[in-house]
Amino acid sequence: MSAPLYNKDILRLAASIPHHARLPDAQASVERRSPTCGSRITADVRMEDGRLADIGLDVKACALGQASASLMAGHAIGRTADELADARDRLTAFLAGESDDLDFWPGLGVLAPARDYPARHPSIRLGFEAVAEAARQAGA
Repeated sequence: MSAPLYNKDILRLAASIPHHARLPDAQASVERRSPTCGSRITADVRMEDGRLADIGLDVKACALGQASASLMAGHAIGRTADELADARDRLTAFLAGESDDLDFWPGLGVLAPARDYPARHPSIRLGFEAVAEAARQAGA
């Protein structure tokens, strides 16, 4: 393991994913899988008044994917589908080197070293992609 990439903060997040259980009464469920490493995340959501009211995740991913999903789930409740899609897009832009901004989502700075490892990007994006798409579907 590379020390800058897999540090105690990443591992702590990976081991403490909030909302780590599927929702039995989800309005929408979306699964995303990384073709690079096989990581997979399923997101179940319920929306109320245009905002995310509840989320459930099934995470089968590497430590970086788990840490990213943990950050997503920890701060997603109360956000609109548009806000979640914006966060997904901004994370993608950061990882691609198109932006240096990580202030749009609490805690993402811990994942900054992964920017130099493009093979890890799909796994890091999974949670943000699945939740954003599920929120869009539930709100439609």
